[in-house]
Amino acid sequence: MKKAVISIIAFAVSTSITLAQTAEDVLDKYVEATGGKSLWDGISTYTLKQSFKSGTAADYDMDVKASLADGSMSKSKTILRRTFIYGIKGNSGWFKVPLGTGDKATQYETKDLNQKEQDNMKREITELILPFWNYQKKGYVATLVGTETVNGKKVNHVELNGKGVKYNLYFDQASGLLVRKKLTLSPAEVITEDYTNYATSPYGIKYPSEGTYSNTAEKRSVKLTTSIVFNDNISASAFAR
Repeated sequence: MKKAVISIIAFAVSTSITLAQTAEDVLDKYVEATGGKSLWDGISTYTLKQSFKSGTAADYDMDVKASLADGSMSKSKTILRRTFIYGIKGNSGWFKVPLGTGDKATQYETKDLNQKEQDNMKREITELILPFWNYQKKGYVATLVGTETVNGKKVNHVELNGKGVKYNLYFDQASGLLVRKKLTLSPAEVITEDYTNYATSPYGIKYPSEGTYSNTAEKRSVKLTTSIVFNDNISASAFAR
């Protein structure tokens, strides 16, 4: 009986210690685990390349170039040898649609992005590499939901709620690294990424490099691979309309 009481007390103490941490503590631990605040604060540009593969005709590659200083981004998606380009710079946003077949020099028709599409891309400039970057300034509210088990790992679950956007982030309790990211854009579109491996960039920041990606709108799960170069020299022409 005495041993049982001691066990209960020990469990209660460990639980209270776990619950004593805040959402901010969990987020800060990730920043430190991936390189530290000074490195993250020192990012001015990045180039991100991702592939989404499942062995079907719907597979595609994505190439993103972003400048945090002036809020510019170019995002291209290549599927079946056709490349679609999205861009924002200042108050301008555009979408380039390839014309003709892939065996000739590509010509593009350029269309304007609506305000919602522009706002979404502006959000992505920082959130593609760090979902909670300056989250308070953006109006997000962070809540520590509790502890769970994801893919066999004990995790801390943090929820970020913003206007029309919600993140559910699951961090490995031991390493502090992100195990799962779930982004809810609408009831009909929930994007989930599970991470199985991390890589360290030449700049020094660690980032999720392998995992799986699923989107309820696409109704399929694919293999996701990612590479990121931070603070590279990006030509101004990359953000030209």
